[in-house]
Amino acid sequence: MPINTLEMTKIFQQSLDKQMLVGATSGWMETNAGNVKYTGGDTVRMPVIDVQGLADYDRDTGFNQGAVTLRYADYKLTQDRGRTFHLDAMDVDETNFVASAGNVMGEFQRTQVIPEVDAYRYSKIYELAAGKSRVTASFTPSATNILSQLDKEITTIQDTVGDAESLVIIMSTPIRTILNTVKDIEKHLDVTNFKAGVIDTKVRTYNEIPILGVPSARMKSKYTFNDGSTGGQEAGGFVAADDAVDINWIIIARRAPIAISKTDKVRIFAPDVNQKADAWKLDYRKFHDLWIPEKKLDAVWVNAGAAAGE
Repeated sequence: MPINTLEMTKIFQQSLDKQMLVGATSGWMETNAGNVKYTGGDTVRMPVIDVQGLADYDRDTGFNQGAVTLRYADYKLTQDRGRTFHLDAMDVDETNFVASAGNVMGEFQRTQVIPEVDAYRYSKIYELAAGKSRVTASFTPSATNILSQLDKEITTIQDTVGDAESLVIIMSTPIRTILNTVKDIEKHLDVTNFKAGVIDTKVRTYNEIPILGVPSARMKSKYTFNDGSTGGQEAGGFVAADDAVDINWIIIARRAPIAISKTDKVRIFAPDVNQKADAWKLDYRKFHDLWIPEKKLDAVWVNAGAAAGE
């Protein structure tokens, strides 16, 4: 019986979406996009609300009139990425296509897409924080200085946005190892549930702030995202820029980063439809970006290492 490629596409898409949310350490940022408007193209619109503060209440005349402004700011989606793969019909027949295609696309997303999306998002947060002078530069963490520096940066945020703001610490794995070597660190660490959409995971906390560990290769200040066609870039993927610095950690309010993926789809073409080869054709595309609205940048701080040569 011929495979219903439309149905298989839907199944693959659902499976890959779930894998993305579970595998990407930044997947929770997509839950902040609930109020974003997208009507096609490369632009999304986000609401911006401005209100005046409290005024005295007069028992004779009542309330003083206040002003409220609701407007929408436009943001551009800049990361339009994709790949196509062929599975030769002689190697993959209909009886094992589902397993083979599932393995290929799952491996592609696990080893290529998820790390790249994470890397882009963290480097974008660094860029935005640096633009607002909210970066600690050239810091080398050790067991003797890491706690005092974390406390200092957490206090800087909380002094601006208040203790009620729910924060997250995104920390490079090697730096998290240093944190674990601090004397009597157990007094500051605990375990809590961290929810990203429908996914619940157990994470450690520092003074009740969740710590999300991230592989160091995804925690750089700048990357080159290969175009897949230029000489030397045919393999695609991403690499740290020559002038990139290591990101030790990011302290950020949960509500601050807004991550979006659009036109994120898988297409499957059977060999009798594929015009280029007697092969199954698998297309994957991800259109994504991340922003932090101006008013929420006070709830961000990035700690980075020294530049190469320093």
